[in-house]
Amino acid sequence: TIPIAMFSERYNMRRAPLLLGLIILVGSQIMLMEAPNYAVMCVSRVLQGFGSTMVWVVGLALLCDSTPEQYIGKQLGLSMVGLSLGFLAGPPIGGALYTRFGFRGPFISGIILALLDLIGRLLIIERKDALRWGHDPAAVPVTPSQEEEEKSTDAATSPQPEQQPSRISLAGVIARLFTSSRAVAVIAVTFLYGIIYSAQEPTLPLHTQTVWGLNSKQVGLVYLAGVIPTLFSGPLSGWLSDKRGVEWLSVICILLSIPWWGIMILQGRLALFIVAYALASFFISGLLSPIVAEFAAVARSIDGVGYGHVYGAFNLVYGIGTCLGPVIGGQVYAHLKDKDGWMAINLLSVGLLSVSLLLIFCYTGDDPILAKLRRRLKST
Repeated sequence: TIPIAMFSERYNMRRAPLLLGLIILVGSQIMLMEAPNYAVMCVSRVLQGFGSTMVWVVGLALLCDSTPEQYIGKQLGLSMVGLSLGFLAGPPIGGALYTRFGFRGPFISGIILALLDLIGRLLIIERKDALRWGHDPAAVPVTPSQEEEEKSTDAATSPQPEQQPSRISLAGVIARLFTSSRAVAVIAVTFLYGIIYSAQEPTLPLHTQTVWGLNSKQVGLVYLAGVIPTLFSGPLSGWLSDKRGVEWLSVICILLSIPWWGIMILQGRLALFIVAYALASFFISGLLSPIVAEFAAVARSIDGVGYGHVYGAFNLVYGIGTCLGPVIGGQVYAHLKDKDGWMAINLLSVGLLSVSLLLIFCYTGDDPILAKLRRRLKST
């Protein structure tokens, strides 16, 4: 994450890292498919992580480069739909390919999709190249009448020059991020979000099997109830964050999700549990689009820090959070009885959500909610 983020910003490049990431991804799939031993499988998985990280980090930076500022939340929300669709469609498609064509089927399918993606990346026109032709993809779209009016008022207007990012060192980027309370807050919230989102993964099958006697297929259907709502929450929250501000929407998502985490503790009807799980997933996943949009705002507010830097930080802390989440959830569940362990995991999630709520309330947005309340109290 760190090297690719620094490289992308230092040399102001997006397409080349994306192409390299996809080439590594294709190569890792081939290695994994034909691995003669366990060591090669491990190396191929590491390379797969490298390639995926390059596509994820630089892809988000490219999207922000080419999107008007007031539409970033909406576009990032739409990009989250692709992630949810992949999680939703991947397992059944992979299973069907494995059943029909054997173990090579899913790998060949992944290679084909990555190659199609590679072709699409070859067609990318970066913002720095578009500016040379007098077109700024990050400019607000105008109607034909507005365009004619602008031409008539200033026929000599030249295209907006490309803004070269400051070539600061890694230490400089870290220092600038951690001296900004806004940046520290969104980094901390992302870390906590990763823990919350992943802590239930190893324990949900055990809990549903113990309480309601569900088998693996039925547990898979419960997981679908948690994934399907994310297809709608991402675009909706992204659009609303552009309209109302990331700080307000983030607070609303957390406040509306907390009660459902508490309801999931109850061991009554299975239908109630599934509804609570689906609604908790809807609201907690709705928090992701405002978080990602807030990272873009942080990049715009700190001189010398680019989109690649902030999305590298996002990927790093989110990855650490999702690594720790299953470990924490599994250890808590293993050391306590099922009822107490499941309750502890949900109460931990509520506590971490409360900490996130406090950070967002105090520091998130161009004008944080706490600052607004202070001004209102002083004026009265």
